[in-house]
Amino acid sequence: MTEFIRKRAANAKDDILSGITVALALVPEAVAFAFVAGVDPLVGLYAAFMIGLVTSVFGGRPGMISGATGALAVVMVSLVAEGNAMGADGENLGLYYLFATVILMGIIQMLAGVFKLGKFVRLIPHPVMMGFVNGLAIVIFLAQLKMFPQITYGISFWANPGDWFLALFSNGEFWMMLSLVGLTMLIMWGLPKMKITAKLPEALMGILVISVIVIFGKLDVATVGSFIRDGGGEGLKGGLPQFQLDILNKVPFNMQTLVFIGPYAIILAAIGLIESLMTLNLVDELTETRGNANKECMAQGGANIVTGLFGGMGGCAMIGQSLINIKSGGRTRLSGIVAAVLLLMFILFASAYIEQIPIAALVGVMFMVVIGTFAWSSFRILNKIPVSDVIVLVAVSSLTVIFDLAIAVISGVIISALVFSWENAKRIRARKRMKDDGTKVYEIWGPLFFGSIIAFNEKFDVNNDPDKVEVDFIESRVSDHSAIEAIFNLVNKYEAAGKQIKLTHLSEDCKVLLYKSSPKFREVIVEAIDDPRYYLAENPEAFTKGLREYKL
Repeated sequence: MTEFIRKRAANAKDDILSGITVALALVPEAVAFAFVAGVDPLVGLYAAFMIGLVTSVFGGRPGMISGATGALAVVMVSLVAEGNAMGADGENLGLYYLFATVILMGIIQMLAGVFKLGKFVRLIPHPVMMGFVNGLAIVIFLAQLKMFPQITYGISFWANPGDWFLALFSNGEFWMMLSLVGLTMLIMWGLPKMKITAKLPEALMGILVISVIVIFGKLDVATVGSFIRDGGGEGLKGGLPQFQLDILNKVPFNMQTLVFIGPYAIILAAIGLIESLMTLNLVDELTETRGNANKECMAQGGANIVTGLFGGMGGCAMIGQSLINIKSGGRTRLSGIVAAVLLLMFILFASAYIEQIPIAALVGVMFMVVIGTFAWSSFRILNKIPVSDVIVLVAVSSLTVIFDLAIAVISGVIISALVFSWENAKRIRARKRMKDDGTKVYEIWGPLFFGSIIAFNEKFDVNNDPDKVEVDFIESRVSDHSAIEAIFNLVNKYEAAGKQIKLTHLSEDCKVLLYKSSPKFREVIVEAIDDPRYYLAENPEAFTKGLREYKL
């Protein structure tokens, strides 16, 4: 019992320290994403607090961090701009349309959880997962580069390389930030190797050490506070989130509004769920545990409804913050709760202190996250995996950087599905033999589905076959309605040629569909005790019956 209490106390300590680290890293990201979306920084911070708290308490993946994200902020830019244009007398209504869209987005996500659509994340192939991780690492890396001061202030390297190099080496502000970023990364890399401080979260220690150096060294570098003010904000001072009653007054609840916000809500819901569920899978692999995808859909939806009602910009799971949390020792819901509550405390009481944290320290932390996120093994296996998988991996990585996560993942799944269909379409075979009575037997091997129908039809020689033909499906699987239609057409061809054809070893499901299509199939299909017992995917009643019968 004492050992159990000791382990629980140690885990709680790790979760609390990890939550503090995550909270510190959440602030500049939430502010940056708010600027990207074109809204006040507090809108991003409130979203990070509310979504982080709700998903930590009710989500399907303990240890995963959610908040305002760049993938959603990119979509929100045009939504806010168009909403502002819809206001009368120059009134900017974009923010209120954003809140209404986030609420609708949350409803869609909750419906996805109710109908248990979270399981479809299992259809995402491994090359798509690797491409997603690599692309996201590149996106995080590129986002951090924007935090650096300009190197040459508009001097063209190609026009005047001498002046460009002179400006580069004389830019003390740039080299100061680069040095602090490098020192942060060095601390995070070296701290775990020190036995004395092995249990301290390296990200938190890196932030604290750099902050002390900057504050006591009175270094003139960019901080969280200056970053917010440079973006047009007034600092982190704010109160508790307020219920947005103005949504009812500012946004007309009619069909025109639904037509406007509906497409945005669907896109945001899709991006949010894809990023959240793929992050859930990634955390599952890192922790060797299993999360609940459908429960996470419900939590993400509920969190977005809450944040929309209380003035947040909406969000989803954050792979960068989740990796920081896991790497810092956060494993339970406590780490996410601590991060969310502490973030609110920063907004209410500690804004003056949090504003003094150097941006360089946070950039260094994110660079280490990039290094840990990128699947470096993908370079090693490029010449060992099929070319189609390489294409999928590169395509998803590129599309994640160029467009967004939803387009990249959907495209990757489509490419993988087409490749799978093409490869299986080539596997259909027909072994031919003759019986003693002169009957020609076609023994079909391989899957029969929409992609293999042409190859299937090419196996038969209707004009030159004998008067009796038998098609044996014992080593084939009839997969869809297109396959049933191909069998139907084959029978008609032989009968039109005045020849007798028999079909053997069809599943019960296939036989029922053929019997319904034409009574003549009762004379064509041969019933046997060893007929297969699989079910077609497009016959849900039979499939459910099969699950109950065989307890698959």
